Amino acid sequence: MITGEDVDHIGWLASIKVAEDEKEGFLALFNSVLDYFHQLDELDTEDVEPTYRVVDLTNVFREDVAVESLSQEESLRNAPRRENGYFKSPRIV
Repeated sequence: MITGEDVDHIGWLASIKVAEDEKEGFLALFNSVLDYFHQLDELDTEDVEPTYRVVDLTNVFREDVAVESLSQEESLRNAPRRENGYFKSPRIV
């Protein structure tokens, strides 16, 4: 069961200020979420295989084909700043 102190602590962890008039609403919401999880705990999952994904996904890869890449001049064509054949970016200290 969530208490008012827990709501204050959760607010501190989330870096949000919870007003006193909002605390009761959060108490009700947090406790309803915990009640829902308690209901899920009561389910019999003995014969259920663990699932990592709901939808069975498989990777779809395209054929790896080598193609000619852009030339240095083509790569730098739209660069806002360039110097000595390279992209120039602002200095970050």
